[in-house]
Amino acid sequence: MMKKYLFLLCLWCQYQGLVAQALYFPPLVGSTWSTTAAADLGWCTDKIDSLYNFLDGTNTKGFIVLKDGKIVLEKYFKTFTQDSFWYWASAGKTMTALMVGVAQQKGLLKLSDTSSKYLGSGWTSLGSAQEDKISIYHQLSMTSGLDDGLDKDCTADSCLLFKAEAGTRWAYHNAPYTLLDKVIESASGRSFQQYYNTEIRNKTGINGIWTRLGNNNVLLSNPRSMARFGLLLLNQGKWDQTGVLNDTNFFTSMIQSSQGLNPSYGYLTWLNGKGKAMFPGSQIVFNTDLAPNAPKDMYAAMGKNGQLINVVPSQNLVVVRVGDAPGDNGEVPVTFNNDIWKYLNKVICAPSTGISVIETLQNLKLYPNPTSFEINLNGVLANELSEVSLYNLQGGLIQSFEPNLKLSVAGIPSGIYLLKISTQNSIGFVKLVKE
Repeated sequence: MMKKYLFLLCLWCQYQGLVAQALYFPPLVGSTWSTTAAADLGWCTDKIDSLYNFLDGTNTKGFIVLKDGKIVLEKYFKTFTQDSFWYWASAGKTMTALMVGVAQQKGLLKLSDTSSKYLGSGWTSLGSAQEDKISIYHQLSMTSGLDDGLDKDCTADSCLLFKAEAGTRWAYHNAPYTLLDKVIESASGRSFQQYYNTEIRNKTGINGIWTRLGNNNVLLSNPRSMARFGLLLLNQGKWDQTGVLNDTNFFTSMIQSSQGLNPSYGYLTWLNGKGKAMFPGSQIVFNTDLAPNAPKDMYAAMGKNGQLINVVPSQNLVVVRVGDAPGDNGEVPVTFNNDIWKYLNKVICAPSTGISVIETLQNLKLYPNPTSFEINLNGVLANELSEVSLYNLQGGLIQSFEPNLKLSVAGIPSGIYLLKISTQNSIGFVKLVKE
């Protein structure tokens, strides 16, 4: 069958003096974690204090930035320390999504399975015909159709009422998500904590205790464990060479729009750069990116009171923030996350190398056919190109092309890649997916 080429968004990348590096992974036990000095990356170190002052003034307890897996920034405020435990709130939703993916790859369940297969008949107040239309996929994508206007945390059948046909309405509804815990327990025959310990903690060193707070099941851990999870996501579900989630199709779907109602939502994961977004408690579709100040390819686990794990594949970055409410007290701290990036962008500044992004990348066009694609750089000629190379998201070189505007991709496996395009004075990147 003829393959299709989906070329996603243009990515503006400030040149860091190095092409994306292979990722570093800290040991599974102990506090050893390699670092990289911000100055060595060409970052504007004189802007770090402003970032920390902003974080301190917004009730932050811990903040970490990883570049290529290594710690560049790590700051704790007041009495909070590296080993202090804190709640993930709804940032734990993304961990649950990953655990569902692991269960599917083990053959314990399928996303198309009806939820009642694992929760039992009558887990809602719907009739059996309506109830059986709700699947695990709908729980992952927040499209169960159950009424979120009552007690959105209540998982009792009396709280789970019909609002719309499954798959026809997006709503940020905690109860159907929380019940994924029981789906995993039923499918695996283990407690949720035991399943987490075996499939996640023991393979990655991500410490954590799942604790019941009312109707919610909340993950508690230290900030470095959150950073480890961000690194696991950055490496597409693998911890160094150890596969945690080997199902690349599931992972790709997890960090792409799971449905057309809210393009900024994947599988229990928030997505930037989609141009439209819905938020908790509202049915309004806003014509905006999730975080306009952040890189467009960022995806995030976000929770109440500003619990954040941001992942940026194009820059090999992970950004973690934990703390009390910053003033943006919504269930998902979208505005606060965007404000953090305003300060962080000033820290991650363009180095004084004279190398700039190719301005014409905003007009980049790719013309696919079954074996090749053509690049239109709006005025950049083939003889002006010095390098055209294809990298995977871990920074590994896949193929270097002869500088040309027509490049063969025959024989390249399906997957997500970064295409680096260089002239004598400029460097730019475009992200592409070959299906």
